[in-house]
Amino acid sequence: MTDSVYKVIELVGSSPESWEKAVANAVSRADRSLRDLRIAEVTKLDVQIADGKIEAYRAKINVSFKFED
Repeated sequence: MTDSVYKVIELVGSSPESWEKAVANAVSRADRSLRDLRIAEVTKLDVQIADGKIEAYRAKINVSFKFED
């Protein structure tokens, strides 16, 4: 196995349906601009509220990908 270095970034995904879809939205968007995604760690879950109702589910995640020169 060769030595590897990975970079970790923080993203926030949102969805009007669920936290799972909020995570999936963040990962899907990251996959369009980053290569070799490895791990997504959910660090925080919250909701946006409007007029006493949940408007959006939000998930803060740390995503790692292989760092290349």
